[in-house]
Amino acid sequence: MKALILSGGTGTRLRPITHTSAKQLVPIANKPILFYGIEAVVAAGITEIGIITGETGPEVRAAVGDGSRFGASVTYIPQEAPLGLAHAVLIARDFLGEDRFVMYLGDNLIRDGITEFVDEFRRLQPDAEILLARVPEPQRFGVAELEDGRVVRLVEKPPVPRSDLALVGVYLFSPAVFHAIERIEPSARGELEITDAIQRMIDDGARVVPHVITGWWKDTGRLEDMLEANRIILDTLAPRVEGLLGEDVRLEGKVVIQTGAQLRNCLVRGPAIIGSGTLIEQSYVGPFTSIYHDCTIRRSEIEHSIVLEGSVIDGVDGKIESSLIGKGCTVRSSPERPRAYRLMLGDQSRVELR
Repeated sequence: MKALILSGGTGTRLRPITHTSAKQLVPIANKPILFYGIEAVVAAGITEIGIITGETGPEVRAAVGDGSRFGASVTYIPQEAPLGLAHAVLIARDFLGEDRFVMYLGDNLIRDGITEFVDEFRRLQPDAEILLARVPEPQRFGVAELEDGRVVRLVEKPPVPRSDLALVGVYLFSPAVFHAIERIEPSARGELEITDAIQRMIDDGARVVPHVITGWWKDTGRLEDMLEANRIILDTLAPRVEGLLGEDVRLEGKVVIQTGAQLRNCLVRGPAIIGSGTLIEQSYVGPFTSIYHDCTIRRSEIEHSIVLEGSVIDGVDGKIESSLIGKGCTVRSSPERPRAYRLMLGDQSRVELR
């Protein structure tokens, strides 16, 4: 089997972060989201990986490289525009050949990985296998309808869903999917929808197997989902200290201090992770917070947030919470004091708080 990981798309729901960065490279617990998908694929025994890229292709290439760090071989497949998931499969046809494959959306997280599903697909040998999860807002996703355990209908983002079973961002296909894609038309939004392709397979009598997952899954396309994924992953980390702890430093709960980080006169209450080269001084870092590498947090309080590399938070009297702060940002306080701030800042931003 091969794998096709999608790392294109414009990430409109995470702007302004995604104006300058790939959404799949935003770190969850100080690891880019995309890396979790690659690791899950390799853990399932698949080492030939094609990555679909868009405008942020050079950034993705620089982060992933040739795949050897993951024990894989990576081929990059540029997509000229976000024309749909089925279009991504179609342009990867030369790479995929006649092999069966798993398609993994690079901004999705499945805590328990995909090994179970890949093994099932190999064992049952269906034409396709789809992963489903029960969700409170199915209208945000592709939705599946089942009858007697069989998939009978798929609809992309229906305004009035007929079930709460959303398509998880992992699909397993035989080469039969190519014939189905060739016979569908672009949707109203101008994309070749993978739901339409699977529906064509069902209508043609292909064997499409559903698997309703019970573990957690996150599509991290929105800020609140990204923060929730960060919370869940942080809670699984084992505490460790590899950086330098100075005077009057308290660590409570599950805290990871990565190599080269420095902490002085501060409290870090886990679960939390502090990246390499980061300085935390005279500050409070609260639960469910990830501070990436080469940041500075001084005389400030922050919790339930993600801070990307090279950012500075200095002298902020009110607590920063439920925030995503981009690369190279500077957040400083002005005299007036609101109790809390909610921030979503693009790269290279500067904010004066009043």
